[in-house]
Amino acid sequence: MASNSPANLEDVPSVDIMTELLRRMKCSTKPDKRLILIGPPGSGKGTQSPIIKDEYCLCHLATGDMLRAAVAAKTPLGIKAKEAMEQGQLVSDDLVVGIIDEAVKKPSCQKGFILDGFPRTVAQAQKLDEMLEKQGVKIDKVLNFAIDDAILEERITGRWIHPSSGRSYHSKFAPPKVPGVDDVTGEPLIQRKDDTAAVLMSRLEAFHKQTEPVIDYYSKKGNVANLHAEKPPKDVTAEVQKVLS
Repeated sequence: MASNSPANLEDVPSVDIMTELLRRMKCSTKPDKRLILIGPPGSGKGTQSPIIKDEYCLCHLATGDMLRAAVAAKTPLGIKAKEAMEQGQLVSDDLVVGIIDEAVKKPSCQKGFILDGFPRTVAQAQKLDEMLEKQGVKIDKVLNFAIDDAILEERITGRWIHPSSGRSYHSKFAPPKVPGVDDVTGEPLIQRKDDTAAVLMSRLEAFHKQTEPVIDYYSKKGNVANLHAEKPPKDVTAEVQKVLS
């Protein structure tokens, strides 16, 4: 929908325009929400994010995708980001915050946003807060998908894939009829390299080291909600709705 520039709105089918108008009318009654999602790989952040986005009419801001889009669109900030990347440097916090600043002014972000994968450091959190303050808004909630590393290890290291069909199994939660073998073809299952305990442990270690100070920073402001991310998705959704109501 959003890709239609106003110039060719007359080419958009009436039913699509009506649907979008109804969506916007329904959205206009919702309270604004500006959220940050923090959680390790496998914590269910990716499952909850689209549900929250639709429920509260928010836009989903994944900083990696936004940077790539800005570079592709050759925006002034995108050009700067491209120069940094080409020189093998990290894109500066000011640049990333600038790109977020641009993004949140779009109509799709009118009711607020979900920030995913940012801020990763306290310095980034401070810059983000300063930028939002200039707009007269602030972060409403930080949803911390808290989950025990051991549970994550079980969730992730139990994953088995049938390469040619993409069918996935889990040795505990959704096992194949015969261990290590695809139900349909009888072909062997594999584990992704990233799904091994060693890789996961190093990712989790980096994650905790990086994000704990950020969670502390927002805890002091009193807007962190610690979710029980080990529960089934439906329960986590209910918990999120309670926290955001």
